[in-house]
Amino acid sequence: MTDDAEAFRQYDPRTDAREQAVMLLYESEQRSVSPLDLMVERGVASEDMARALLEGVEASRAHIDSEIVTHARGWALDRMPALDRAILRLAIHELLDRPDVPVAVVIDEAVELAKRFSTDDSGRFVNGVLAAVAKTSRPSAE
Repeated sequence: MTDDAEAFRQYDPRTDAREQAVMLLYESEQRSVSPLDLMVERGVASEDMARALLEGVEASRAHIDSEIVTHARGWALDRMPALDRAILRLAIHELLDRPDVPVAVVIDEAVELAKRFSTDDSGRFVNGVLAAVAKTSRPSAE
């Protein structure tokens, strides 16, 4: 997305909460602190939804990471870009634990975050991993 298009992006509190949660997950991993503690420290705007997302990721972190390892063929968890890990953790939490959020929304939001904040190849990578996770976690959504 270009800078001009970014400036005119429609505000969506759910998208904002996801973006904030990803940034907090990323920073918490870099600093080895709790993302929930960081959220309090930073004073997050979309606090309720961001908190729910972060609590969900933290509660299921081991299972989420095993899903990433299973579906990110050829990639070790510690070798992939840290932002991709954060984005995947958040999106996989939503796929596994938030059936009220459509699969297409989860994947689209995650791919957009990857394109905006990570590497040139991250959008495709995130899309592929999440599509594989969705096939096993929500087979009726196909």
